[in-house]
Amino acid sequence: MDFTFSPGHMALQARAREFTEKHLFPIEQEVQDNDALSPESRKAIRDGVLNYGFNAVNHDRADGGQGFSLVEQCLVFEEFGKATNMLGLSPWMPAYCLRFGTQEQKEQYLRPAIRGEIREAFLVTEPQSGSDAGGILTSAVRDGDHYVFNGLKCFSSGSESADYMLLHCNVDGDPAKATLFILDKGMAGFEIVKRPKAMYNGPSQHPWVQLTDLRVHESKILGGIGQGFELTKDWFVEQRANIAARCAELAATYAEERKAFGRKIAEFQGIEWKLAEMAVDIMAAKALLYRCASEYDAGLDRKAAHARMSALKLFCTEMAWRTADQAPDPGRPRLHDG
Repeated sequence: MDFTFSPGHMALQARAREFTEKHLFPIEQEVQDNDALSPESRKAIRDGVLNYGFNAVNHDRADGGQGFSLVEQCLVFEEFGKATNMLGLSPWMPAYCLRFGTQEQKEQYLRPAIRGEIREAFLVTEPQSGSDAGGILTSAVRDGDHYVFNGLKCFSSGSESADYMLLHCNVDGDPAKATLFILDKGMAGFEIVKRPKAMYNGPSQHPWVQLTDLRVHESKILGGIGQGFELTKDWFVEQRANIAARCAELAATYAEERKAFGRKIAEFQGIEWKLAEMAVDIMAAKALLYRCASEYDAGLDRKAAHARMSALKLFCTEMAWRTADQAPDPGRPRLHDG
């Protein structure tokens, strides 16, 4: 397997780096101070994403996306991830599974989302099941040409401001009938009941959502009855790969800049040992990241892809924490302040 990046790949990553430095780094302090983005900053990011061609990198060009391979997605998200406070998520990426929607669903949701005109949230996780989509309890019961939903979702990231949401549930409470439905903003029976605080400041929240006798027309089924589990796994594959890619390395640069007792701290042997351990961790994570992404692009089947991306996300996120714990402590959150 050839992991050599082409000149086109390197140019793409350089473009992502330029976008991140120009459009994301300058507003890190705004998010840190306000735990939110101003309308002006949101517009500036949106314009930048469109100008640089980073909207919907996971969707086909025929629908208005960029049509990037997973390897290419990882190359750009590796750069986006260098921005703090979740700003690396600013280049929007509508859920992969929307490509399996009807033409009406694509016209109403996918294509406007690709253009950045509307926002999306994905409601999967529940308190008792974590990321185990097979343990979902939220149910949908048919009533004429509608379905009625009841259940509780947690960590529904971005649902407080989303224009539409993808809901993973079980029709008739049967896991064999796992199904995705599209919910519109402001529907009766949709209530945010908790807004947990995260260990960072960011432009979006992770609410708990209570669904109580919420009614949705059958035309809002995505895919078909019983296809929800596979479609949700498709979403997990891309999300986990891109989360892994965003685990970028900054510690070595800091160690070259930070001084103590008149010397760069990188020149102290104890720091050198730590940097060597971090470098090995990062190299291993990148090797695993691009191997898994390359296998996916080569046609890896759904089941194997889901398993490998789950392992990839675990390894890379744990690596990021280990690296952060070992990195020399600047004594404050370090933002890109120029």
